[in-house]
Amino acid sequence: MKSLRHAVAFAVPALVATAGAAGALAVLSTARRVVTPAVRRNDTQIIAVDTGAQTIELSRNLDTELPGRYGLFTSGTYGYVKLGAVLSADARSVRRKLLTKIEPGARVDRDAAFSGWYYVSPTELHLPWESVNIGSPAGPCPAWFFPADSQTWVIQVHGRGTTRAECLRAVPVFHGLGMPTMVVSYRNDGEAPRSRAGSYALGAAEWQDVDAAIGYALRHGAERVVLMGWSMGGAVALQTAVSSEHRAQIAGLILESPVVDWRTVLRFQAREAGLREPLPGLAMGALSRSVTARLSGAEHAIPFDRLDMVARASELEAPALILHSDDDGFVPPDASHALAAARPDIVTMPPFSGARHTKLWNYDQTRWTAALTDWLHEQRLVPPPA
Repeated sequence: MKSLRHAVAFAVPALVATAGAAGALAVLSTARRVVTPAVRRNDTQIIAVDTGAQTIELSRNLDTELPGRYGLFTSGTYGYVKLGAVLSADARSVRRKLLTKIEPGARVDRDAAFSGWYYVSPTELHLPWESVNIGSPAGPCPAWFFPADSQTWVIQVHGRGTTRAECLRAVPVFHGLGMPTMVVSYRNDGEAPRSRAGSYALGAAEWQDVDAAIGYALRHGAERVVLMGWSMGGAVALQTAVSSEHRAQIAGLILESPVVDWRTVLRFQAREAGLREPLPGLAMGALSRSVTARLSGAEHAIPFDRLDMVARASELEAPALILHSDDDGFVPPDASHALAAARPDIVTMPPFSGARHTKLWNYDQTRWTAALTDWLHEQRLVPPPA
């Protein structure tokens, strides 16, 4: 305890000297936002619902104007509704087809959150499934398991501020190829156990829960696994690939809109939020030191160097498919392109644009599915098509 007090007594004045008192508070506040599990944020306004025509009018933004199928988190009579094609649009609004029937008289509140999830429950897939618990170092982590015949299993890992449901879009593709799929949770995601601090480690600790899922798969009939990570789940999958005691059984990586290097992502997001240097750099510096990391809400210092998979590209062994839209808008594709350039021998990255963050399936399901299935065939992870 004495050593901790000494460290605090040294670290806080050093931070104040660097950034000033108000600046130090801003640095710690910014750092805290990075590691605190996010809550869903309403980003869309419902302008009108036509229950006769089964259409919905939304405020227009870069997401709500996207073609394809999406979801909308709402409040009132319905918690979630599915959205279809854009029917019309003007400068301020977009009218879309409703794929969830809204009954006359239903209350639909104005504030909503646009989503690429589409499915929110495994029952919607109409496939056999069961709930299982993965015994991880964090405790029992719930997972959904979709059985199939292959001895190559897929383990899907969701992103930051989301839950397992984010991954359900991909399950029918794998099932159609005969691949068992496990959709897992990890510490502090709201479904798996909470760690002492309840904060994200940005992949530096969560990979252990995914590694436990690999062990579960290998004990239950899998001979090898493919890891698929969405957004921050990509960072978790990459850390698993270079850290797992089962790395020899990891036959491939599928990375959907992945975080490959957190520094790149956090600087981009800071700029988008109107935060200018040196604040983002100071916040990452605070998170990289044990004492100021704990003052920021993290359980341990965040090892940004270890999480930089462009710098660690030579350590990757399994072939990887990266699916990342060039106009992602949340996780820039720069590090994905850099990883593909660093390891062209194992990384495949077909070009995508227009789809935004983790919405490639929604935007162009046919092309997304073809990219994934073609790669699985090329890597001989599934039998060649007849």
